[in-house]
Amino acid sequence: MELNEISGKVIGGAIEVHRQLGPGLLESAYESCLRHELHQRGLHVESQVAQPVYYKGLKLECGYRLDLLVENQVIVELKAVEAIQPIHEAQLLTYLKLRNLHLGLLINFNVPILKNGIKRLIL
Repeated sequence: MELNEISGKVIGGAIEVHRQLGPGLLESAYESCLRHELHQRGLHVESQVAQPVYYKGLKLECGYRLDLLVENQVIVELKAVEAIQPIHEAQLLTYLKLRNLHLGLLINFNVPILKNGIKRLIL
């Protein structure tokens, strides 16, 4: 499946979750619902995927977790915050580098209109 097709399905699923739930819940609620929605759309989704840090040839388990890994190709980081900050984008870009992937979606559910809470990052 192409990256654009995957990201389109993820964004569509996120819009459906937001339409049903609205803003104001915890990130974990949106994660569970989006994971279910994406499974319903035929996507392979893993949640809370361990992300080690590699430092000078050492693999270090530092407790980092990807919110969602879709089709082993797209990282989806979910937020339920007042506004996406540059550190959130930096986090997702670093995860993409560590995984050697090229596309990530940063989705903030704490907005009135979800399209205003989505950032598509390409590495």
